[in-house]
Amino acid sequence: MKNIRLLFILLFPLISAWAQQANPKEAFLEKWDNSKNYLLAIAEAMPEDYYDFMPTERQMSFEEQLIHIKGNMDWLSNQYFNAGMATRENIQIPDTKAEILKLIGAAFDSTRDIIASASEESLEETVEFFSGPKSRLQILNLLQDHVTHHRGQLVVYLNLKEIKPPRYIGW
Repeated sequence: MKNIRLLFILLFPLISAWAQQANPKEAFLEKWDNSKNYLLAIAEAMPEDYYDFMPTERQMSFEEQLIHIKGNMDWLSNQYFNAGMATRENIQIPDTKAEILKLIGAAFDSTRDIIASASEESLEETVEFFSGPKSRLQILNLLQDHVTHHRGQLVVYLNLKEIKPPRYIGW
């Protein structure tokens, strides 16, 4: 009996932690907040004079990457979690770094609010996506994956300008 009690005492924290992470929406929101903080740190690290920097003519500039990330967040969160309220409008690039940072922060916050209000059950629902039917959980993964993809490119931009990227924020 003592061994069973000891085993329970040792395993309870692990089981409790696992149960908390078993909620995909909550796990996403925690990761989303970290993703926001990391992207904003990267955007802050690049001097404003280099916001128009693009490594090659085929690539977007640093600021265009940021605006592209913002547009994708707006589209996916609104189209697939906010009753199809998405628009695919061209976003004007703000004049200053501060305005871009504010725009990016607001897009993360808006996406977070939309996802937080979604029901757990809705994550299992299938939606029509241009590449075929997807669950809303897959759309959540796509939201994060898209940010990660372009954020990785921005880290390269910083390195090409010999700017040390901020320490990773993601745990």
